[in-house]
Amino acid sequence: MSAEPRTRRSVPVRWIAAGILAVALVLAGIVSYYASSSPDGLNRVAQDKGFSDTAKAPGTGESPLSGYTSSGVDNSRLSGGLAGVVGVLVVLTLAGGLTYVVRRRPRPDADPEPGDRQKAA
Repeated sequence: MSAEPRTRRSVPVRWIAAGILAVALVLAGIVSYYASSSPDGLNRVAQDKGFSDTAKAPGTGESPLSGYTSSGVDNSRLSGGLAGVVGVLVVLTLAGGLTYVVRRRPRPDADPEPGDRQKAA
């Protein structure tokens, strides 16, 4: 009997990213319908303290995704789910783009590539 160490297979990053995307889209598109319709924290405090009447309409009040719904969609379940899916896609696109830009930027303390040293000499 030989005691060979077990090797682990690594999971590709693309599969992990696809899984995270799928979970986020399911949560945003389907599970969000079952969220509480009660006011959230700030709205609840404003109601409890009696100053919710002084609230101004947000500047995004006329935007296509204002109020956690999609304008032009009459079905409330579909409207909220669609707004959630669009929100997830926008946030992940912005985060992915920012990550791409930051990772592509050269570090000032990085050593030059071996080929770069020969060219400089």
